[in-house]
Amino acid sequence: MPLTEPYKPTGQPDVSVILPTFQERENIVPLVHELRREFKRVGVRYEILVIDDRSPDGTAMAARAAFADDSGVVVIERAANPGLAFSIREGIEKSQGSVILVMDTDFNHQPKDAVLIFEVARLVDLGIGSRFIFGGGMPNRLRYFLSYLYNIFMRISLGTRIDDNLSGLFAIQRAALFKLDFDKIFWGYGDYFFRLLLLSQRERMTHVQVPVFYGERAAGGSKTRFISIFMRYTREVARLIYLRAANRW
Repeated sequence: MPLTEPYKPTGQPDVSVILPTFQERENIVPLVHELRREFKRVGVRYEILVIDDRSPDGTAMAARAAFADDSGVVVIERAANPGLAFSIREGIEKSQGSVILVMDTDFNHQPKDAVLIFEVARLVDLGIGSRFIFGGGMPNRLRYFLSYLYNIFMRISLGTRIDDNLSGLFAIQRAALFKLDFDKIFWGYGDYFFRLLLLSQRERMTHVQVPVFYGERAAGGSKTRFISIFMRYTREVARLIYLRAANRW
């Protein structure tokens, strides 16, 4: 199907892609274009949900204008509870796809990797992008090394069997995801992801890790402060260790 032809999905989408955005006007349109191209290439019925936290830079407006003729692209401007995990939850709750895929919107996560992870999730409960298995990586060697060490700490502390507990690039079967307690998972920042992994492990979900190499941010500045975010994650790891020891989580 030519990319200029309006997309009109029939029936339930094969995949719902959740794109949480804040101040991503320069990235969102090229990202959605690439995702559409990749999913059309493999013949997948898609639904792409842009979940915007009322970005002052007009992210939502840019996405609406660019994809007005594509019923497979839905733009939602949130009215309350700003934050990454709340945005992802709202996108999930409004999605329709049989597989739900979540990814960053700054080209850290590559569309071609997202499609591969979706294909994996069709065969198991959960497909996870990992920087720390053979074939994965990051362009910044220092960040890669520090993140690698921190993930070892997380695996030991929390008892996860995942190499990359902070990836945030994953696809999951809808039926499997909706077995989980969203209130326990979807709050905060990237820490939602390791809570999701812990609960999926408790439910004995099957998973496959897929090597991914992070890209560089295509435009704009990063909103993540490396040291402060790891301090936040460490506090959450400590909280979970305590609650699990007390049989309260």
